[in-house]
Amino acid sequence: MSSPKVQIYEQLAELAKMLGSAHRLELIEYVSQGERSVERLAELTGLTVANTSQHLQLLRRGGYVRSRRDGKRVLYRLGDGPILELLASLHCYAERNSAEVREIVGDYFGKLDHLEPVTREELLGRLDDEDVTLLDVRPEDEFNLGHLPGALNVPLGELERHLAELPRDHEIVAYCRGPYCVLSFEAVAALRAKGYHVRRLKDGFPEWKAAGYAVEVASSGM
Repeated sequence: MSSPKVQIYEQLAELAKMLGSAHRLELIEYVSQGERSVERLAELTGLTVANTSQHLQLLRRGGYVRSRRDGKRVLYRLGDGPILELLASLHCYAERNSAEVREIVGDYFGKLDHLEPVTREELLGRLDDEDVTLLDVRPEDEFNLGHLPGALNVPLGELERHLAELPRDHEIVAYCRGPYCVLSFEAVAALRAKGYHVRRLKDGFPEWKAAGYAVEVASSGM
């Protein structure tokens, strides 16, 4: 029989294996925005409902997501524990040790936003100031599930039509789903090209919520 240490390592290896899929990592990002149905998650990822369900069931076995039934639908939410912190550590490790990840970050994300992003701590200290506007560029249903206090929701695809609502006399801080979410990067690039003073939040809504900071909910949505 294996030693207790080896048994623990075997369980750790099994948990790590459950994260070994780009689709499952993406699903964790989506459920970290708020509770979603399997059908909506399939739509967001471009997978079939059956394939999405299989990935989610595996993540549920590992405790990465939780589920509940709502009539005929199955709804998923982020599991308990430091899941986002675990993924953040994986991001840092990859950027340090993977040349491919560094190249993608530099060639794509770096070109869209070369300025230092705003940290959660810095933004928290400015929430009561009137010289900063929070811009949530996620889809409306994600915004309704939860958002930073006082944030204005303008999905990226609607940005051009709502430029008149954005201030030019003080800073805009844009955010979306997380550190690799392209929505805020593209929003920042587009607004800077039009002369707006805008920076990006270093993390996204899930990390803000996981840190225990205040959030607002517009309405329930799946």
